[in-house]
Amino acid sequence: MKSENKFAFSRRSFLKTSALASGGMLIGFNLFTSCATTAEPPVDLSLLDFNDFNAFIKIADNGIVTIFAPNPEIGQGVKTSMPMLIAEELDVAWKDVYVQQGALDKDHFTRQVAGGSQSIRQAWEPLRQTGATARMMLIMAAANRWGVKPEECTTKEGVISNAKGETLSYGDVVLDAAKLEVPENITLKSPKDFTIIGSDAPNVDIDEIITGKPLFGLDYRQKGMAFVSVLRPPAFGQELVDFDDSKAKQVTGVTNIIQFGNKVAVLANNTWAAIKGKKALTANWKEGTKAESTTDHDNILLGLLDGSKFETLRADGDVKKAFEDADEVLERTYESPFLPHNCMEPMNFYADVNPERIKLAGPIQTPARTASRVAKLLKRDEKDITLEMTRMGGGFGRRLYGGFALEAAEVSNLAKQPVQVVFSREDDMANGKYRPAIKYRISASIKDGKITGYHLKEAAINSNMYGLIPNFFPAGAIENYQVDVAKYNSNITTGAWRAPYTNFLAFAEQSFFDELADLLKVDRIQMRLDLLKKVDKTADERIQYSADRLEGVINMAIEKSNWGNTKDGVYQGFSTYYCHNTHVAEVADIEMKDGKPLVKKVTCVIDCGIVVNPLGAKNQVMGGVIDGIGHAMYGELTFKDGVPQSDNYLNYRLIRMDETPEVEVHFIENELAPTGLGEPSLPPAAAAVANAIYAATGKRITKQPFVKNM
Repeated sequence: MKSENKFAFSRRSFLKTSALASGGMLIGFNLFTSCATTAEPPVDLSLLDFNDFNAFIKIADNGIVTIFAPNPEIGQGVKTSMPMLIAEELDVAWKDVYVQQGALDKDHFTRQVAGGSQSIRQAWEPLRQTGATARMMLIMAAANRWGVKPEECTTKEGVISNAKGETLSYGDVVLDAAKLEVPENITLKSPKDFTIIGSDAPNVDIDEIITGKPLFGLDYRQKGMAFVSVLRPPAFGQELVDFDDSKAKQVTGVTNIIQFGNKVAVLANNTWAAIKGKKALTANWKEGTKAESTTDHDNILLGLLDGSKFETLRADGDVKKAFEDADEVLERTYESPFLPHNCMEPMNFYADVNPERIKLAGPIQTPARTASRVAKLLKRDEKDITLEMTRMGGGFGRRLYGGFALEAAEVSNLAKQPVQVVFSREDDMANGKYRPAIKYRISASIKDGKITGYHLKEAAINSNMYGLIPNFFPAGAIENYQVDVAKYNSNITTGAWRAPYTNFLAFAEQSFFDELADLLKVDRIQMRLDLLKKVDKTADERIQYSADRLEGVINMAIEKSNWGNTKDGVYQGFSTYYCHNTHVAEVADIEMKDGKPLVKKVTCVIDCGIVVNPLGAKNQVMGGVIDGIGHAMYGELTFKDGVPQSDNYLNYRLIRMDETPEVEVHFIENELAPTGLGEPSLPPAAAAVANAIYAATGKRITKQPFVKNM
């Protein structure tokens, strides 16, 4: 089979083979990323004698292929798309692939993480190499049996053929293949020969999801398990003084009450009793650190922007001189609130801590880090810990932080029994790792009708933008360009939220560019294209994006959205952005109804390289767009004296079904390696809508949520 790519394959680093006791071949490798899937088995797998190996591919002597999935599934689709990579190069029928969720296994896999939209990008070559290696070993085994050269053999859907027309199934030769040396040089398919990659594949868990099968952390059950609800400080910065549990002990079903640190755990034989018992507790709290309010944060962040204490992340040319020489300066400040993650499945985790071992199970994006933290907390050897990963009802960055898993481990250790800690919705929203409140101040200098300087200042709660972000557009397009950051350390916990930092920065910058185009009296699309023509990535290796690929998505978005030619009463807004290695352009169509904007349609064009599973990819893009619009329009979490002012959906506004627009998705077709997809469609969405609102009303929006600041 022809290929444009050959890889010297290190047997020591990536592959290991082993004969299965049941008869089969096992191939695993040191994974650079996530992996996984669960397909409907073509036979009753319970009838097969599979050994429990922590490996990657298992081929039974009946030809059934099992793929163990090391990485967490949070709804991004890796349990479907990753095995497609292996099945493609292995050359088996997709219907013959079954994937089982693997547990944490540092000996065989690396980066068992769901985050950063990196799973497919990192696994693209390793997973395909694994499949191709298995295929070659099966061919070699068949060739040996026939007494022919391997290059005289071909494969198709798990069947090996030779020039004489003889055939053997993979299952016929799997035992022989398991005894062979792993080949050093593997030839991968050319994209033009793909039969699985690039084809629609339904979510492999879809039947179980819609019929309510036990897949998620909240479904996890073990004999003797207690359900736990935890009383935590009602305000950030508070510390527990004492508590009265007399009424809680009277709640039917409550079995134990344990203080641990600054918290109180109520154990019960069902979730409702645990929650009811927690509500029956009375506690006294004292202020440990300053109780902070949203008004405090607003003043602090504005003070940082007005101040002079910044860290410079990038500085090109002479921004100060550009502004001193300017004919005109445009300056705007953009403001965003805290946001909770609002995962449909609240935080939960199972732990069984005993002297021999520690068993953990539940929905977590960072299983390895969580196991390490539990070992450190309990002063135990990490080798004593096993961790099973369940499917997650949403993550969005919240489940990168395993504090809820540590709570379960600590309570189990104290109670001497297995437990499952379960958050209520109120617990989830009031004890989160929120998207930090951030303010940006963007200034542009203009001389002789041209942009001569660009200065971006960021003031954020707890942490600043990643070092790579200042190298996104418009870096490299404006000669005098500077990015400065400052932060305020707060006791309110913050963390990654879908497309960290760029989720709001894209809104600020792309809104600013539209206003800048109006000031210059130039076409807003052409202004961006003209800036892109100035980018020379070869002269500045720090530049992260491709000007050509960004230009490509812009041009297609204009074409596909019928830009500028809509019917009366429809107003359009444009936005483009690069993040997570992916280039995106979006056009929003809105109508005004009773003085309020209604987003009718968003046209989204994505360049993410080769699309592994178009059906799953479209779902990711649509979800990102709707998520971005909903939170920009409505999302806001405020604080008063350290207390979150929203604790459930009756007082926290989410986008509603009748407010979700049609999302039309287009992918740029090319043969480049895949890039991120779980996050990149979210950042441009808010600016596209805001720019459309300006077209409809003449009002610029600089503060989220839109509905409060129009």
